[in-house]
Amino acid sequence: MNVPTAVRASAERLVVAATMGPTVHDVHAWRFKVVSGLIEVHADPARFRLAHDPAGRGLHLSSGAALVNLRLAAAQLGHEAVVRLLPDAGRPSVLASVRLAGRHRVSREERLLYAATLRPFRAGPSASGACPPLPVVDELAGEARLEGATLRRLPPGPNSAGQRAVLTTRGDSRAEWLRAGQALQRLLLSASARSLAASFVYAAVDMPGVEEVTDPGETPQVLLEITQVGNAATPAAGRWTGRTTAVPAAARAAFPAAP
Repeated sequence: MNVPTAVRASAERLVVAATMGPTVHDVHAWRFKVVSGLIEVHADPARFRLAHDPAGRGLHLSSGAALVNLRLAAAQLGHEAVVRLLPDAGRPSVLASVRLAGRHRVSREERLLYAATLRPFRAGPSASGACPPLPVVDELAGEARLEGATLRRLPPGPNSAGQRAVLTTRGDSRAEWLRAGQALQRLLLSASARSLAASFVYAAVDMPGVEEVTDPGETPQVLLEITQVGNAATPAAGRWTGRTTAVPAAARAAFPAAP
């Protein structure tokens, strides 16, 4: 079935925008494909380090982050993006599909988050900073909830200057990894819009203190440290850094290769 020219043009523009935005993985181990009325997100196992991530957990987190970039780009063009995670059991390499479903009025928050996707990535930890105000951390927790995840505050660490936190999901399936990736990306972009720096590592399974702040059934997905940069947490240029360390304990099943 042929895709209408206008739809394909919009979809291709969104794909370019989503690919340019920052993601939580050091390699874009996924690819977008424009099909009949849809944009599909495909796993590309040849591009991620199978030896370090046999279950593809990092790949799913990264793909979830790319979905947020895609949705924000769609909003800027006035499109409502309807996402389905793992839409086809017969094609396990298709991680998600996005349908442009009608008109959407872009919000101020979506504009701010989209602007954050256009900022250049700056590596390295924050040279100085402080723990952000609790209301700001609560706002970030609200952003995570919008994506189906929970942000739990952790006690200060011996060498931490900012607020330590853990991002959790209800369960540890492939779909939950994708949700965690979306929540992490939205949280990182929201932190950037508030002049916060956020570093993260997805080795949250065996970290001390996590069990004390999570409820039964919650699975730790990502550890973060959020630091206030400058004098105030207000909408301005921010930065985030990521260390995408795979977790061997989370690799419960081999990730299926693309056909």
